[in-house]
Amino acid sequence: MSSTAFSLGTYITRNIRSNRPLLNNYDATSLRFKSQLQKSSSPEHQLVQAANEKPTLCTRREAIGFGFSIALLDAVCQPQLAGAAEATPCELTLSSSGLAFCDKVVGYGPQAVKGQLIKAHYVGKLENGKVFDSSYNRGKPLTFRVGAGEVIKGWDLGILGGEGVPPMLAGGKRTLKLPPELGYGMRGAGCKGGSCIIPPDSVLLFDVEFIGKA
Repeated sequence: MSSTAFSLGTYITRNIRSNRPLLNNYDATSLRFKSQLQKSSSPEHQLVQAANEKPTLCTRREAIGFGFSIALLDAVCQPQLAGAAEATPCELTLSSSGLAFCDKVVGYGPQAVKGQLIKAHYVGKLENGKVFDSSYNRGKPLTFRVGAGEVIKGWDLGILGGEGVPPMLAGGKRTLKLPPELGYGMRGAGCKGGSCIIPPDSVLLFDVEFIGKA
């Protein structure tokens, strides 16, 4: 007997009083049950009756089990599909400030207010794709006062909005592409011994997740 077919239901065999030995009429491959043959004094009548009988579908308990399996599969697949959609590159929109942006996930909460203490996760990359910093790797989001000059200008503009850039909403994820003048400009950052983590005049890419008010 197939263990898969009875994973969420129980099949109880019934004894049939007949001149023939007891048969297991459950077809595990096709998931169908055959109706029991009724007694008849005529063997020919038994054959005709058996030929005319139609197999019945799965029992209600097995149908519920099958439906549960489909629902479980859907629940597993949905996050994967959402993750795949989020990972798909989106088209950047260039604003009048020179900042380019693209919303991967539109937020659902309130927008930030200038001077407000907020939390945000981010991944910072050079234009060649090299990651130079990530709050995810540290396991802690960045906390700062937005619009107060505590971060580079491109960050304040990219989160608060303005100059053709819409404000981010809490829970949103946005990609920002900063020209040098909205980043670290001619001085670069992390420079030591003639080498810089962020070279001068670098175009920077940030994947920003605006968590909300700190």
